[in-house]
Amino acid sequence: MPLGTLDREPPPFFRQGPSSLSKLVVCSALAIFLMVADSRFQVMQPLRVALAAVLYPVQWLAMKPVELAQGLGGYFSSLHSAQGARDEAFRKLGLQAQRANQMEQLALENDRLRKLLALRERLETTGIAAQVLYDAADPYTRKVVIDRGILDKVQLGSPVLDELGVLGQVTRVYPTLSEVTLLTDRDHAVPVLNTRTGARGVAFGDTSTHADAMELRFMAANADVVAGDLLTTSGVDGVYPPGLPVAKVEKVERRADAAFARIYCVPLAMVAGASHVMVLEPMGSQVPERPAPEPAATVKRGGRK
Repeated sequence: MPLGTLDREPPPFFRQGPSSLSKLVVCSALAIFLMVADSRFQVMQPLRVALAAVLYPVQWLAMKPVELAQGLGGYFSSLHSAQGARDEAFRKLGLQAQRANQMEQLALENDRLRKLLALRERLETTGIAAQVLYDAADPYTRKVVIDRGILDKVQLGSPVLDELGVLGQVTRVYPTLSEVTLLTDRDHAVPVLNTRTGARGVAFGDTSTHADAMELRFMAANADVVAGDLLTTSGVDGVYPPGLPVAKVEKVERRADAAFARIYCVPLAMVAGASHVMVLEPMGSQVPERPAPEPAATVKRGGRK
């Protein structure tokens, strides 16, 4: 190898261009030029529009997962809100239905109470308003319990009526409660008067035909009684005031071999659904006492007093 070649530098493996500092200066100047030109003359606007058009599908695909996640979150949130609103609507609807039923019940009770007050004004006897609490426990009798008793000056034997007519009679009195035997009880009897003919009779409770029925007994087979006749209290028993509506004649059966007719009646009072009643003072307590008999005059001998 010649000795002269040892002093030479090796040839560069890659071609070397401008220095890094030169590149930095050139790029910085170009960037400043482009910024000034774009701000003054909008030189880069077409290029920007072209790049936005080219990159729009990529942006659309990149935003879809985000929009899907936001949509699912909004869907579940709106579904939860809708379910809450539905539950609240059902609750309000139930409250409104309950209030509507209460309003109907209150209107019905007010109408009955008005009729009771009007009936009380027509009567000459004093009365006490009461409420039916429950039916008696004995299934073989027709009795109810009211919320008035001895403390309210309810007397044994007091007649009880609702806005339509006679309902029954007080047969047992407690301090705060009273037991009322209804007209349809088999052991109950009411002296009645046929308002069409003026004939008197006695109506008994009768459950042979149906649950709430009565029978006008001991009427002759040829008695003038037809279906539709109105029966009212006659007032001869000293318990019920006269003229109170009791029942209507439903059917009349006459047999040639029987001395009495079978007369079936329907009570006018709501014996199965009364809620507010009026307890009257018995007529016997208002009748003046019978005057004491005068002492017999002693007769002296000789026929002279």
